[in-house]
Amino acid sequence: MSTLSVAGGAVVAGIWKVATVVLAVLLLVVATGTGTGWWLAAAARDQALASLKAEQGASADLRASIGVQNSAVRSMHDATVPADKRRRAAQELAAANGRRLDAAQAKLTGARATTCEEAMPYVNQLLESVR
Repeated sequence: MSTLSVAGGAVVAGIWKVATVVLAVLLLVVATGTGTGWWLAAAARDQALASLKAEQGASADLRASIGVQNSAVRSMHDATVPADKRRRAAQELAAANGRRLDAAQAKLTGARATTCEEAMPYVNQLLESVR
């Protein structure tokens, strides 16, 4: 073997050793970066899950309060319907009473009285007509 081939073999063997060390360091850096990325992703996932749980709790509270409001509106509506019927009945009764009073007053349109004695027959007639 020549000196040149021995020197060339030593250089090539040294390059492979250096390349092996460089590749091992590179593999270690990549593995560390990957592990750190997984660790950061897991931490972010845990934080997102915690905030999701908090938002779900707030959403459940809001849904419950909306349910309470809806039931209150329903009960108010349920109370309004009979009250509206009573109002209409009272208006009809008041209108009927008004018509009776108008008719009774129409009968007394020409009545004139200056004393209480003169007015009492008209008052009695008005009361009898309204009854």
